[in-house]
Amino acid sequence: MNASPASVSSKSDQPHAVVIGSGFGGLAAAIRLGARGWRVTVLERRDQPGGRAYVYRQDGFTFDGGPTVITAPFLFEELWELCGKKLSDDIDLRPVAPFYRIRFNDGQTFDYTGDGDAMREQVAKFNPDDVEGYDRFYEMSRKIFEVGFERLSFEPFSSWWDMAKIAPDMVKLKSYRTVWGLVASYVKSHEVRQVLSFHPLLVGGNPFETTSIYSLICHLERKWGVWFPMGGTGSLVKGLVGLIEGQGNTVVTGQTVEEIRVEDGKAVGVTMEDGREIDADLVVSNADSAWTYKKLINAKHRKRWTDEKVDKARFSMSLFVWYFGTDKKYDDVAHHTIMLGPRYKPLLTDIFKNKTLSEDFSLYLHRPTATDPSLAPDGCDGFYVLSPVPHLDADVDWEVETERYRKKIEAHLESTIMPGLSESIVTSRCLTPQGFRDDLLSVKGAAFGMEPVLLQSAYFRPHNVCEDIENLFLVGAGTHPGAGVPGVLSSAKVLERVLPELPLSRPEALSAPADTKLTPGKKHDAA
Repeated sequence: MNASPASVSSKSDQPHAVVIGSGFGGLAAAIRLGARGWRVTVLERRDQPGGRAYVYRQDGFTFDGGPTVITAPFLFEELWELCGKKLSDDIDLRPVAPFYRIRFNDGQTFDYTGDGDAMREQVAKFNPDDVEGYDRFYEMSRKIFEVGFERLSFEPFSSWWDMAKIAPDMVKLKSYRTVWGLVASYVKSHEVRQVLSFHPLLVGGNPFETTSIYSLICHLERKWGVWFPMGGTGSLVKGLVGLIEGQGNTVVTGQTVEEIRVEDGKAVGVTMEDGREIDADLVVSNADSAWTYKKLINAKHRKRWTDEKVDKARFSMSLFVWYFGTDKKYDDVAHHTIMLGPRYKPLLTDIFKNKTLSEDFSLYLHRPTATDPSLAPDGCDGFYVLSPVPHLDADVDWEVETERYRKKIEAHLESTIMPGLSESIVTSRCLTPQGFRDDLLSVKGAAFGMEPVLLQSAYFRPHNVCEDIENLFLVGAGTHPGAGVPGVLSSAKVLERVLPELPLSRPEALSAPADTKLTPGKKHDAA
């Protein structure tokens, strides 16, 4: 399934687009470009496509590297439909129930689902008086969703006017409040407040700082459910790559872009790490937006996102992720478990503001083998557990700290919901903030790009259309609308609103790219 050099440099009268990076945003952008008639080359620096959805295989276990919660599956269905196919032709999505099992530090649990009656019963366990408040909060979540997702997530927000048009609705929906502040205005139980406010952490935000627009996730999940693809998230990556290749376009791995070439204020291609140049009529960067501006574009071409402006931005937390497999089954552990620690706001303050690695933690435990046992050998279970931690502005030496921190997490899991864990582990690997920086090229090792606070959202976030350079576009977690699978897929959908019509106005638009000689690596082994 390797691409040949000829397939990248073949002469054609189709305008050529280069996509830097093959995360969900980059792959979706390539498909949407292909459907519009573009000839597309996706360049991925790692040995397989996927970006944060990278797949690790070891000792008979398959570990999804990043996203594990699939919501708004219609955004995937649209991509298959653009290629004349159905998502179900290639992907077997299974519903996950409960969506999440939330475990508090005292051992109490809350099964978070898409069923209104079941949710009311769960709320009543902690405070019967909060049931009515929960209903009112959910109604607000629905209203925010109708504006924040249905109307705004596909808008480019390229001008102040885009922002001004929706400002009255945002004020009416109290977007100036934080997620925690909005939730707390409806329910009194501290536990229920935590249950209804944790979602920003899934997209890199602090519930005490993130705009309440992100409360829409509660309605989004109930509307479309929470799903898991059989074969793991990597099966979605493989399916998307197959769509791109079916359009006659190319995904090439082992290719590091050194610079986006700019001439007369226009992106005209890329320069590779080894000095080769690839011409393009349009460039889409799925790299981290801060990395794109600081590392891939010469400072002389940047007026808005200068190095100083990027350095002053607020970045999301990072993550410590431990992937492990056991030689026994833990059938009582749900597919998604959120284990809240003894502190909520103080822990988040340590992570986001103090930039300190606390001795306590809250964890997200993913057990994909609860839904798809094929991801582990017979009789075994596969997991990953992540702990939000400060990004690399913290004074933490992860080469020293990794094993100590991993052992603390192991001991906590063993003493709570996974008895005998330490004696059952048969395979293990870790991803630290240092890995987010070095392997995923994320500035400060931030796991989700820029933090989704109000003044770094919508118009104030790096735009999908580069402000300074013509024919350069950005997709992925670091641009509008933000992180999370629906967010990055939506960033690619925004392209349809802003792409120039074919043919491009500039005379070079119909010229063939330079006769580049790419030697692709293995592309799909782990996808």
